[in-house]
Amino acid sequence: MLKASVAIVILAAGKASRMGEGGKHKLLAEFDGMPLVRRSVLTALAADAASVIVVTGHRRCEIEAALDGLALTFVDNPDYASGMASSLITGFSSRDADSADGILVMLADMPGISTTHLNALISAFRNAGGKAVVRAVSQGKPGNPVILPHSLNQAVLRLEGDVGARDVVMTSGLAVLDVDVGDAALLDVDTPEQVLAAGGALN
Repeated sequence: MLKASVAIVILAAGKASRMGEGGKHKLLAEFDGMPLVRRSVLTALAADAASVIVVTGHRRCEIEAALDGLALTFVDNPDYASGMASSLITGFSSRDADSADGILVMLADMPGISTTHLNALISAFRNAGGKAVVRAVSQGKPGNPVILPHSLNQAVLRLEGDVGARDVVMTSGLAVLDVDVGDAALLDVDTPEQVLAAGGALN
């Protein structure tokens, strides 16, 4: 039996409004000597996925420059200011995503997520025959990333505003498999303080 294929969609389009007015972009903050967005994408590229798609928007040129030379697909979301739904729709509409059995939605600002975590989620998805929703949790608390089966693509394309995939998961009627990846599932960096606390350096 063929293994279910998974495309990774990385959301890197947001305005990072909670970083303050100083113009520092959290995705360009340095972790381990490289911009966070590049570190997140390298984590994804090392996972057992068919493709990696990065949704850009805010400060797109700088994000693309930080990802120079990597084997990925960029899709631009001109409507990024309307909220996360537009970025999900942009990512899910891309050809690479539409041809996959499942889409792993990854936020670019989660420094704790490792390739091992991604592969654990992908394995759980494959073990379920590509038919279940798989989400990362920390001690039972839902976090990110999440894998959505292809059957939910249409529901994602109907999302509006600043909502993520959680509503789609709740109303899907599909089995939801939780994979505990520890604190990493809940750690995102939205403020300068959080970037520093997570070990990052602001440029």
